[in-house]
This record gives sequence, structure tokens and C-alpha cells, in this order.
Amino acid sequence: MTTSSHAGVGAVLLVGGEGRRMGGIAKPLLTLEGRSLLTRTVEALVDAGVGPIVAVGPVLEESADVVWTREEPPLGGPVAGIAAGLARMPAERVLILAGDLARPDAVVHGLLSHRADDAGAAASVDGVVFSADGQPQWLAGLYRTASVRGALDVITTDRDASVHALLGGLAIEWVVDQEGTTADIDSPADLARAREEIEETP
Repeated sequence: MTTSSHAGVGAVLLVGGEGRRMGGIAKPLLTLEGRSLLTRTVEALVDAGVGPIVAVGPVLEESADVVWTREEPPLGGPVAGIAAGLARMPAERVLILAGDLARPDAVVHGLLSHRADDAGAAASVDGVVFSADGQPQWLAGLYRTASVRGALDVITTDRDASVHALLGGLAIEWVVDQEGTTADIDSPADLARAREEIEETP
């Protein structure tokens, strides 16, 4: 059920990768609270009224709410994934999210709330992005689609570049993550910690 509407905001989910640290399991298919990380993220976006939702990577779960596409080359890295996602993105603003977020609802809510609460600042910047422990969390951000496309045009001959190289030159409004909102799941220890914190919290 959609609880709010954010017209003009879409989402790109980066769900590729080989999951080497998880024994080859696709991280977005790991489960918390009985649902995959991918399902949890899609539900958070649908509930926020965000769309379209473009997932970049091999089709992991069928969903009427998701448009699937692939980066070129496959497993070509996050910049290639962002490029593929934006090629299917008509919305003026886009959430760019990692597919292994433990608390996607909090990330989506935090970014969209910041945009709504600080509309004047948001109008003058290219993106609103979380930072954690002083580090940009580029894959937990809300961006002007045109700004990211412009950055891709600059870096078009080097799709192996880092996400920081792609997005680091944009004008960013930072949202400081003081509560572990942007924690992702990269290892079995991360998954165990997230299950303890999320599933066992009263």
C-alpha cells in the first residue's frame, strides 16, 4: 500500500556482483525478517510512492514493481550499473541504492524527508547523500538525474572508475548517519549482526 507519493522520483537498485564474501550467494537474496533484502528495498520504495524502480543485474526475483536491466559488460561494476539504470530512468530525480542495505526503509525515508524538509537547499544541489563515519555513502543517495547523466558523459570512456570518481564532483547536501541507517551486508558477520539488531528488537 502506498503511504505517500514522491512524483518525479525514481530509483536505481544495484543488485549485481558475485557475492564472493557470502559464498557466492547474491546478497540481495539474503533474508531479514523473512523477506529478501531486495524485497524489503522494493517495498520501501513502493510504500514511498517512488517509481519507476529499475534494478540492474541478473533477474533475482520477479516483481511487477521492478524493471530489470543489465550493465554492460555484465559484472562491469557500479558505474556501469548506474549508467544502465539511468538509461531506463525518465524521472527527474533518482534514488541510487545498493542492493544489500539492511534498513532500506530508513534510507529511503531519510533521503526523501530531507528533500521535503529542505526544499530550498535541495533545489540548489545535485544530490542529497548520507555520510557515515565521515565517508560518503554514494549508494544511499538521491540525485538529480540530469546531474548524474552529465557526470557519466564526462567519465564515459572509463566505466571502470569508482563511484566516488563519478559522483565526487557533484554539489552534495550531506545527511549524517549517526544511527547505522546505511549499514549494508557484505559478510556473514554483517548478516548475523543485522538479524540480531533488526529481528530481535522488540
